[in-house]
Amino acid sequence: MTDFPDNWGRWGDTDQLGAVNLITDEARARGAAEARTGRTVSLARVTTPFPLTGGPTAPATAPTTAVQTMMLFTGFGAPAMAEVMTVTTHHPEVTHLDGLGHWAENGRVYPGVDVADSSGPTGVRHGAADVYGGGILTRGVLLDLAPGGRLAPAHPVTANDLDEAAARAGVDVLPGDALTVRGGWDRATDAPPYPGMTAGAVRWLHEKGVAVFAGDVGDAMPPLPGEVPGALHRLGLGRLAIPLIDGPDLSELAVTCAELGRWTFQFVVAAPRIAGTTGLPVNPLAVF
Repeated sequence: MTDFPDNWGRWGDTDQLGAVNLITDEARARGAAEARTGRTVSLARVTTPFPLTGGPTAPATAPTTAVQTMMLFTGFGAPAMAEVMTVTTHHPEVTHLDGLGHWAENGRVYPGVDVADSSGPTGVRHGAADVYGGGILTRGVLLDLAPGGRLAPAHPVTANDLDEAAARAGVDVLPGDALTVRGGWDRATDAPPYPGMTAGAVRWLHEKGVAVFAGDVGDAMPPLPGEVPGALHRLGLGRLAIPLIDGPDLSELAVTCAELGRWTFQFVVAAPRIAGTTGLPVNPLAVF
């Protein structure tokens, strides 16, 4: 889409933060002002690990999940216990933050770094998720596209849908905000066809100055007819450099917002400082 905007070069040729640069001191202060009572809601889903089973004795029906425990040391009476886990980060069962190095367009990642220079056998060298280890703190906004229910299968989320949800909530999305969008879908348990963001909805994110996006509505599967396949990742993450939090659970957030009659809150998230990854599990928090 040659006519679609992009943020490549907007914050320099070596930038790794992308749209998070829109979170100014003013935006952080705006977010901090939303924490009035201290009530906190997690936006992360609960992931239940399974033992890692393998080898000739493993049954074909052995359950697996995005998090597998390879070893559990119970201590046999010792005071300390531990485990080793393998985590499939980009999995719908894991709430995770996509680093900007997760998506390449025409052999380059934001803001124009050749893939050969951005990553290699030892991991991601440019656009890794741990660049957000210092924390993303700003105002969060919830747009509920299907209050009390869920969007229809294969529903194309448009800019008009986002405008209508903002009007119902009585909020204006401001530059530097973290946007959470609820459609009522869980990709770990619900079967496709999934609703998804259209290119027009992603353009809306750019026009509003959204700094980070967390939605249970992401890219449609299968792709929407006549639409850019994978618009949220291809355009939002790849061209606009908006970090995406995939696989959030927004159910408690929606209930809390409706109970309190407010759809804004302080948004807080930090990635673990595990270097060189395209994404990392996170636990985003909404503080009211």
